[in-house]
Amino acid sequence: MQLPTPGEGSGRVVLAPVGDLDIATVPGLERALDEALGRVGLLEIVVDLSAVTFLDSTAVAALLRGAAEAVGRGATLRLIDPQPVVSRVLRITAVGRLLGLPDDHGDRPPGVADPAPWRR
Repeated sequence: MQLPTPGEGSGRVVLAPVGDLDIATVPGLERALDEALGRVGLLEIVVDLSAVTFLDSTAVAALLRGAAEAVGRGATLRLIDPQPVVSRVLRITAVGRLLGLPDDHGDRPPGVADPAPWRR
């Protein structure tokens, strides 16, 4: 995982996990989320899922806990660039929109801007 992004103090942290996020690897994700949540001036945690090949229910639960904790601290947590299999898990569990992903029609949740308009 990568932590933090360039521009220390910007209030934005990007986590970029690689591989499977499952019961064996979720403790590392939780530690990274806890570290990010502990940063002074945190405004946003972005979890880049572009290199995540699998996501199980323990990872979904960890992301939801992180998002709830972020909101409690006046920040947000959002996901970007999930692989198709990961996107499907998030869609089936109906949590993608809660975590800042567009719905099936490409609509983003209210207040969430397109994270990377230059990637189109």
